Amino acid sequence: QVQLVESGGGMVQAGGSLRLSCAASGRTTSGLSMGWFRQAPGREREFVAGINWNGYSADYADSVEGRFTVSRDHAKNTVYLQMNSLKPEDTAVYYCALSKIQDTRSDRGFYDYWGQGTQVTVSS
Repeated sequence: QVQLVESGGGMVQAGGSLRLSCAASGRTTSGLSMGWFRQAPGREREFVAGINWNGYSADYADSVEGRFTVSRDHAKNTVYLQMNSLKPEDTAVYYCALSKIQDTRSDRGFYDYWGQGTQVTVSS
């Protein structure tokens, strides 16, 4: 069993930055891709970013491309999401997830384990 715990959320003004962390325990996450998703009130959970098994390839939603950066530290079994130039529309609960495969995917069906989420609120 894998436990994923997100941290780093909070409230920030538009244009500001936050760095989310997701620490995994229970097993190593190396060898599998990981992803970040978000869910705003009344909306579906959506893909934000994903990083492949070795950390050398990443994918981003169009809405965050150029502003967010995903990375991972295998030694710490942790994945990060650096969020810059934040906008009010980035406000959501952010979740990290561990996939079943090596390559990144935006489809939630490819992810087996999910964290409990961390709230990000961006004020205008």
